[in-house]
Amino acid sequence: MPENGDFDFAEELKKLPSSPGVYIMHDAHDAIIYVGKARSLKNRVRQYFQAGYKRSPKIERMVGHISRFEYIVTDSELEALILESNLIKENRPKYNTMLMDDKNYPYIKVTVRDEYPRIVLAHGMEKDGARYFGPYANAGAARDTVELLSRLYRLRPCSRKIDAGQAKPEDRACLYYHIGQCPAPCIGIADGAEYAENVKKAIRFLKGDVSQEIKSLTEKMQKASEELRFEEAASYRDAIKSIRDIASRQKITETGGSDRDVIAVAVDPKAEGAKGGGEPEPAAGENSGAGAAHFQNERDAVVQIFFVRGGKLIGREHFFLRTSPDDTKGDLLRAFILQYYNAAPFIPKELLLNAEPSEKELLSEWLSSRRGGNVRLSVPAPSVKHSLAFLAAENAELELRKDRERLKRQADRTTGAVEEIRSLLNLPTAARMESYDISHISGTDSVGAMVVFENGLPKKTDYRKFKLRHVEGPDDYASMKEVLTRRFTRAKDGDAGFSKLPDVILMDGGVTQVHAAKEVLESLQLDVPVAGMVKDDRHRTRALFYEEREVPISRDSEGFRLLERIQDEVHRFAITYHRLLRSKGQVKSVLDDIKGIGPSRRRALMAHFKTIEAIRDASEEELAAAPGMNKAAAKSVREFFHSKESIF
Repeated sequence: MPENGDFDFAEELKKLPSSPGVYIMHDAHDAIIYVGKARSLKNRVRQYFQAGYKRSPKIERMVGHISRFEYIVTDSELEALILESNLIKENRPKYNTMLMDDKNYPYIKVTVRDEYPRIVLAHGMEKDGARYFGPYANAGAARDTVELLSRLYRLRPCSRKIDAGQAKPEDRACLYYHIGQCPAPCIGIADGAEYAENVKKAIRFLKGDVSQEIKSLTEKMQKASEELRFEEAASYRDAIKSIRDIASRQKITETGGSDRDVIAVAVDPKAEGAKGGGEPEPAAGENSGAGAAHFQNERDAVVQIFFVRGGKLIGREHFFLRTSPDDTKGDLLRAFILQYYNAAPFIPKELLLNAEPSEKELLSEWLSSRRGGNVRLSVPAPSVKHSLAFLAAENAELELRKDRERLKRQADRTTGAVEEIRSLLNLPTAARMESYDISHISGTDSVGAMVVFENGLPKKTDYRKFKLRHVEGPDDYASMKEVLTRRFTRAKDGDAGFSKLPDVILMDGGVTQVHAAKEVLESLQLDVPVAGMVKDDRHRTRALFYEEREVPISRDSEGFRLLERIQDEVHRFAITYHRLLRSKGQVKSVLDDIKGIGPSRRRALMAHFKTIEAIRDASEEELAAAPGMNKAAAKSVREFFHSKESIF
């Protein structure tokens, strides 16, 4: 059982109720590392800490990091499922299976309640009486469809509120009317019956009935050509081509004309495990620190989803899952469905799956409550439906195979590079690296910057900036000591924003900065390895300085490239902060110290005179004539710049 002097696990386990609810596991830094739901909190949570209880390797790893737990009681298991979904989405715990993509799909909306309806792109469905079509996985195709239908059927593109009873022909129409793309209902000259018929044609098009429109346009094109109206015939030809291009992006599948999502998961064979029956173990994944080593790569499962609307396959998309070797396909499908449909604006009547999801009945009940109608989850027998599910699974496998090489290259570039540096310096781990830099101009406005890389990737939420308080002039050694002292003192004082210590510190300079860091760490009685990035004559890293010797590193290695990225990033972060302070200070230090000149007058002066020098050289009369100024303010500015004590 984990140890935590402030949290008595044995006592807290006794207090667990038998009610359904959600349990939340925290680590030593109080970060949420896992969220799960239970039919009985007492039975489920106690299993994590029972000696001899058979647990999967991933659960063993997680239990070792648990510092405390809390729970929320709910009235039903369904409520617990909903709460679990929301908490996972909000906190993204590292031991939960996580959906790595966050995509939103557009809809095409027909505002049928308007007197003169419009066709527009919408990013969600609302209860506003409009007709919605989609979602469209291909946003470009959706935009092209809206543009084509508006042009083809001369439907108004503007959002102007139209009152046909008050519109007058003498009012001014917009450009769309004059180029023949709108019948101008805004000025009361549109034929309402013809407009309504065109809206119906557009809706038929969106339902998939394009053959009738192509036939009609073909007849018009042929007639125009026979009558030598070649420009008009060409416009019909272009319209036919546009319709066919857009229709070709939507594969037709005979599936009974209903709405459904077809979902299949593919798992790297090396990562897929098998588990027995009973309540499933929490689907878990790990993506940081030493625990990352048990993965073949960080994302070794793919979910493919086909969107079928009105019997038409309108698009598809794939998602990567963060997973671990003992997650089954059922676990992954449960995690995907829970996270994806928690935010989806539309839930179809049916989900066709290539494997039985864990807690299928509970998922169906949850989806039905969100949809406001029954939602069926099924693994279909051989049929047209099955061919769709098979196609989705085949595509998921294809994405997984196609992506494996990219994932391998990414692993070499990140975790592989980290391992190279760790081995080079003979460290137990180098998962978290911190680097520091000082930026100033001739010793003024000195700032310090701290960047953090975890597993070879920047962790920008842990970046920190320091404005130097005690060092004057261009003293990089003293400046670095101040920055490091403040950073690690706050860590020792328990500041949550600085509590996580690095596995290795990479100083941007060589010997001097390494010695500065070691002095600070020794004074605070902290043992953290420190290496310096030794530069060549062109200020490029050529080696590492570690334990009072230079450690050569190949310029062609991934480890060297990672060092370069860290060096570039800490420079960028420090310079960006320094420029920010300098840009603020240039105006503030000069003008805001003048009596009677506040932010508004400061901005007005800079806008009028453009430069500080122009303000300094202006006469009192010129200053008084500037926007927002008066004689008293002008006198204050003049006296400030031209007094005996002024440095200007």
